[in-house]
Amino acid sequence: MNARNYTDMLQTALAEARAGLAEGGIPIGAALFDTQGALLGRGHNRRVQQGDPSLHAETDAFRNAGRRRTYRDTIMVSTLAPCYYCSGLVVQFRIGIVVAGESVNFAGGLDWLRERGATVVDLRDQACIVLLRDFIAAQPALWNEDIGDV
Repeated sequence: MNARNYTDMLQTALAEARAGLAEGGIPIGAALFDTQGALLGRGHNRRVQQGDPSLHAETDAFRNAGRRRTYRDTIMVSTLAPCYYCSGLVVQFRIGIVVAGESVNFAGGLDWLRERGATVVDLRDQACIVLLRDFIAAQPALWNEDIGDV
């Protein structure tokens, strides 16, 4: 895989983030791919829509991918650096590669993931940065709730 492949994969996660925003939720999207680039599952943050504090984008994509014997040969792509909760999912199931659309608005657990052996790619994608930056400016209380900073 190369940066171009990851950028292409990010478009799926970005579409999910935009869908979440259109539903009145937090604009974070994710998708799980195999190392050949096949989409396994996609999802977005549905905490607001479902009233479920655990329904982050990465969790939604992981659930939608369904059961697999192993996840070592998968790539988690998210529009935002995964929080520690979602980073824990990556570590627990040994997802091999994490691609973050951006870590400017929220650094998440990227260093923690690296320390635990995950390959981390931070694309610093401008569309992801702007989407979340604008959301945080418009909905600071909801954003702070999402990251547990209230």
